[in-house]
Amino acid sequence: MEALEIARWQFGITTVYHFFFVPITIGLSFLVAGLQTAWFRTQDEKYLRLTKFFGKLFLINFAMGIVTGIVQEFQFGMNWSDYSRFVGDIFGAPLAIEGLLAFFLESTFLGLWIFGWEKLRPGVHLATIWIAAIGTVLSAYFILAANSFMQNPVGFTFNETLNRAELTDFWAVMTNPVVLVTFPHQITACFLVGGGFVAGVALWRLVRRSDDGHADTWRTAMRLGAVTLVISGLGVAITGDMQSKVMMDVQPMKMAAAEGLYEDEQPASFSILTVGTPDGKHELWSIKVPHLLSYLANGDFDSEVRGINSLQAEYEAKYGEGVKYSPNIPVTYWAFRWMIALGMAAAAAGAWLLWVTRKGRTLTHRRWAWLGVALPFLPLFGNSFGWIFTEMGRQPWLVFGMLPTAAGVSPGVSAGTVLTSLIGFTALYGVLAVIEVKLLLAYINKGLPDEAAPRHPDDVDDDTPLAFAY
Repeated sequence: MEALEIARWQFGITTVYHFFFVPITIGLSFLVAGLQTAWFRTQDEKYLRLTKFFGKLFLINFAMGIVTGIVQEFQFGMNWSDYSRFVGDIFGAPLAIEGLLAFFLESTFLGLWIFGWEKLRPGVHLATIWIAAIGTVLSAYFILAANSFMQNPVGFTFNETLNRAELTDFWAVMTNPVVLVTFPHQITACFLVGGGFVAGVALWRLVRRSDDGHADTWRTAMRLGAVTLVISGLGVAITGDMQSKVMMDVQPMKMAAAEGLYEDEQPASFSILTVGTPDGKHELWSIKVPHLLSYLANGDFDSEVRGINSLQAEYEAKYGEGVKYSPNIPVTYWAFRWMIALGMAAAAAGAWLLWVTRKGRTLTHRRWAWLGVALPFLPLFGNSFGWIFTEMGRQPWLVFGMLPTAAGVSPGVSAGTVLTSLIGFTALYGVLAVIEVKLLLAYINKGLPDEAAPRHPDDVDDDTPLAFAY
């Protein structure tokens, strides 16, 4: 294997692994803030217990996300130095702001939230978790703005002498049409993951530990997660439709690859399931929805959708011959469908939970424990397949239309060096996965905390130790 191929595998593995923690962090931060708000307004102790219970799980996940995210920065320099040189002037501003502003809000105010239960007044303490949650969203926007430049480069000039893109319009980068639709799609997907996590954990506790004396509390949490699943699922569908139309404008090859459409078609059908040859070039059997792809691509049920072959010819004339300008078709085709299927399944499960627990009803039979286990993973894996589709569908480009993936790899790094770091990172991440799962399961099995409401700041003095609630 060449260094390029191994470097792509390493970046894919570490990025997808890191991205497991991102949507949970964003979704849970707001749900925990909402639970604490409910306690602040009602003084109902069940909301305080849920705040501290899910807050503990949120902090475990947040810490693991930081650890795994640091590796991404090093990889740019280690394996993708030419790529870093090419986009460095563009990425510098949004990523610097992400670190100085967004991550500052996350880390600083999360620290105040952790240690400030008895040092800050209740309203001020509540504000800290909301500010930290807002910081996670701001962080996502700046990172997505940088990623959107790779999908649709804007706001730059190309310096032929230095062979790099140079920033000329920061506002154009921050308002890239791609980021304007990717951001709401990703954030609603994060809430889908957060809702699935809360609903799944609460359902599992409800049916497996129904004798812990907190059945009503778990039912409340489960319904909160279910409502979040339904609302965010609707948001994901709406924003996904918006994103597909922008994708058709800026990356028509990705849309064609998502359907495995080789020839221009008018109107174009969307295949729910297709059996074809291993290379994806020939369809053997398919279940199709007529006209649907035309609507997804253009908002018109009778419009034409261009196929891979005609786009290949156009790109050869524009960018040069001898290059395959389409991505791996089976990967993009199935990643696109698994993304949709898992997201829809999560939202449907949320709607079902709301229906069966209406009018004070609850679930107690242990046979539903499997759904509690599955619920966090359905939207989480759907998110991951979505990012695999987004990044794999852009190939063979690192920066669409400008920098091929093969031109971005570090020229002085050997295949053996990259392979060594790949094995090391994969082994390390395996250990971290075991630690993460064990910690989460330990605290989930431990259940709700027993402590009463924290003391008011007026009841403690300056010598009182900081209250570490976790």
